[in-house]
Formats: sequence, C-alpha cells, structure tokens
Amino acid sequence: MIDLYTSSTPNGWKASVALEEMEIPYSVHAIDLMKGEQKQADFIKLCPNGRIPAIVDRENDNFAVFETGAIMIYLAEKCGKFLPTDVKGRSEVMQWLMFQMSGVGPMMGQANVFYRYFPDKIQPAIDRYQNEVTRLFSVLDTQLSNHEFLAGDYSIADMANWCWVRTHDWSGVSIDDMPNLKRWVDLIANRPAAQRGIIVPAPIKVDKTEFIKGARTLLT
Repeated sequence: MIDLYTSSTPNGWKASVALEEMEIPYSVHAIDLMKGEQKQADFIKLCPNGRIPAIVDRENDNFAVFETGAIMIYLAEKCGKFLPTDVKGRSEVMQWLMFQMSGVGPMMGQANVFYRYFPDKIQPAIDRYQNEVTRLFSVLDTQLSNHEFLAGDYSIADMANWCWVRTHDWSGVSIDDMPNLKRWVDLIANRPAAQRGIIVPAPIKVDKTEFIKGARTLLT
C-alpha cells in the first residue's frame, strides 16, 4: 500500500495517474496548499523541499519518496511497468521524463505565474515564458509526428508530460496548430486510469476567480 500526499496540481496528478495506471493500491492524504500544510513539520519529514507530492511505501519499511520524477521511477520499478528494463529503452523514457521535469513543468509554471497569478501584468515576462512553452510543445509535436507515444510504448514519460500539457489553456498557450501533440493529448485523456488520476484528491475548482485568488497566496 502506498500513502500519497498530494494536491490537485499537474505535479500531483503525475503521481496519482501513475498509481492508477500501475494499479498499485494507495490511500490519499490531501494537502491544503492554501493553508501551507506542505510547509508543516510532518510533511517536511517526507519531503524536505516542502512541495507536493510525496509518497510513503508501507510495504518497504515506510520508505518515503519525494520529487515527481523520482516517485514515478520508483513506482514503475516497483510494479515492473511503464519503464523499460533494457538500457536503450530505459534511456529513451528517461530523456523525455527529464524533458518534462527540466523544461515543460518549470516553463509552464512560470507562464502561469505571470499570465494568471502575478498581480501586475508584465508583458515581456508573459511573452518570454509563453514563447518558451510553445517551443517546448513544438519539440513534443515533432517527436510525436512519427511516434504514437514519446518513447515507443506508453510510459511514465507520457504520463508526466501529459499532466502538464493538458493544462495548456491555463498557461495561455494554444496547441491548435500542433496536430500530433493534440492527438496525443486526446489519446491519453481517453485512458480510464488517466481520467481517474486527474481527480485526485478532488476535481479542480471551477471558480477561476477564487482559484486565482488562492494561487496568488503561494507567491508570498
């Protein structure tokens, strides 16, 4: 059994989608980011960085894992799915997983800050991050032009990138002119496990005004 400490964010969904796809039993512990629960001592013991998600593997001496990429690799190795064991196949998946962690996630996060959350609209900053997100998306679109999934078979690299790319509207970035990326987004969106994973710990708030107000508190 896995204990999952998470919130309804793209990074949180990476862990819950992986758990659902891998059919690993888990229990959910919702972390209220607006109340700063991710900064409390009990959570810091699990995740020194004070960021969601984190997991605890009860079957492995209550072993705690933080950082989404590390969590996904740990779970894939635990269940023997969605991460090849041969050197080349594993490297291909890891490359696209790292692409999300070093590029797609951070750049979309910055686009969100300046486009949605920051009280002052600084257009050069908005343009800079939206343009970089578009560039990264074009890299994915090119890769997907001759691959059904990013690294051959469906893998943790697809899960990780999808959990962010599917929120492109929130970053103010369109994928209408990227047919391969759009196909891939829709393909994964139709997977029942992915559908279940993105409502953990709860469906995201529909009230965007309240969501933005709450999200801005994270900038202070």
